[in-house]
Amino acid sequence: MENLKQKFEQGIDVPFFRPVETTVYLRDHFRMYTGKFQEVYSPIYRNGEAVYLGKYPMMTSEQAEGCLEAAEKAWNGGLGEWPMMTLQQRVDTVRKFASVMQEQREEVVTLLMWEICKTRKDAESEFDRTVDYILKSCDIMESRIKADPQDGNNWYKSAGLRLTTVRSPRGITLVMGPSNYPLNETFTTLIPALLMGNVVIFKPAKVGVLLLGPLLQGLRDCFPAGVVTTLYGEGATVISPIVRSGKLAVFAFIGSSGAADKIFSQIPNPHRTKQILGLGAKNPAIILPGCDIVDAVKHNIKGALSFNGQRCTAHKILFVHQSIITTFIDKFVDAVDTLEPGLPWEEGVDITPILPNTSERFQGLLHDAQNQGAYVVNKDGGKVVGGYMHPAVLYPVTPQMKLYRIEQFGPLVPIVPFDDIEEVIQWMETSDYGQQAAIFAGEDDREVLKTFLTKTKNLLCRTNINTSCQRGPDEIPFTGRKDSAMGTLDLTSALLEFSIEHVTAVPENDNVFFIELE
Repeated sequence: MENLKQKFEQGIDVPFFRPVETTVYLRDHFRMYTGKFQEVYSPIYRNGEAVYLGKYPMMTSEQAEGCLEAAEKAWNGGLGEWPMMTLQQRVDTVRKFASVMQEQREEVVTLLMWEICKTRKDAESEFDRTVDYILKSCDIMESRIKADPQDGNNWYKSAGLRLTTVRSPRGITLVMGPSNYPLNETFTTLIPALLMGNVVIFKPAKVGVLLLGPLLQGLRDCFPAGVVTTLYGEGATVISPIVRSGKLAVFAFIGSSGAADKIFSQIPNPHRTKQILGLGAKNPAIILPGCDIVDAVKHNIKGALSFNGQRCTAHKILFVHQSIITTFIDKFVDAVDTLEPGLPWEEGVDITPILPNTSERFQGLLHDAQNQGAYVVNKDGGKVVGGYMHPAVLYPVTPQMKLYRIEQFGPLVPIVPFDDIEEVIQWMETSDYGQQAAIFAGEDDREVLKTFLTKTKNLLCRTNINTSCQRGPDEIPFTGRKDSAMGTLDLTSALLEFSIEHVTAVPENDNVFFIELE
């Protein structure tokens, strides 16, 4: 680690960064802000100090209420300009925004690197995937328009009735995104909400805020006044007045289940507010004795430590069969040792500084495991230098340790030995989470694999065989059971989540004049 101190503590070669200071918020138009600001510092150090990146407003509850008023005016009981637009008009508007957004690619990518320390490759991927998600969502909407130009106004007969169904927006929507994918995860809720005609109050997470600054003008210029409003600040100050108002139709949140419950508990009429939630996960990887160990190691390095393990889909615990555990750990540790630590813009970098204010929590989980008999089996595992924490592989992890159950969301890799697949299934049955699992098997493991698939299909929402857990592709369902999710956020399902059916029914023999609904 000595050779990393200059890089991560002193930052001798760190380039100059011009601070980005967000001094406006979006209401019915840009409002200048002159009150208290939150300063933002990078996990990247220069001359022994974290680099200052900029600041954003710490808005007041009165300003938050003003944003709600603007959203109410834009919604206007469902008769506002945006909810009353045709599908094609909304698609055209969102496409225009996507075009404006692409002009800001380099600035957003740069801020992703400095603010949350994604490698340039991962930052570019997040940006490009987000734009792709927007355009594919528009394509889906347009395919529906071409199939049915009147937005669902095709009459059909059933049980003596003539019927037609359209999908309508739900209303005022609160969108809150996460720190680890502050662009992509946020826009996978914001964009479908807008396409379906809702108006959106949008609050970024505490970390990953500045990178949204370059997109504010596009949001202001492309959408009617009040259709998108932005909140900055402490949740208790700016979110509580919104949720307590009882005026929310949708609460869309990506984060922890605890935070979601705390917010939702403040809603006075919860039955009237739809929840669309992407929450935590403790995705297990199960390595069976017949697997290709080299291939399993490759996928679990990616699964456990891509973006330092700061992903909901990361492999948070590895169950390795007792018969191969020594071989697997040796090869896994060798692979960890080959990972290249560095700064986000450096070529070939695999691991970077972690999200701000997280190393103390990771150290607590690591020490808890060590105090109860686990060992850090890789060199320098868990050591902290500046904003960087070296990945720690811990073995053997047992049920008494916090890491056995708690989602660590970082560069700690707990390894658990097992003899019988029923041990793993029991762990999954009692887990608070139910998103995904990855299982690595070979020809000799067919019966065990069959047992696993049969007994766990109702415990989680995706099983990956001989490949890593992941969100994509965006065309397939992404959801979870228990504390992992509520609602489904693939391209098509998200559009359905943010809308609701409206049925018109007329007796089949009635001579009523049929109108074509706009």
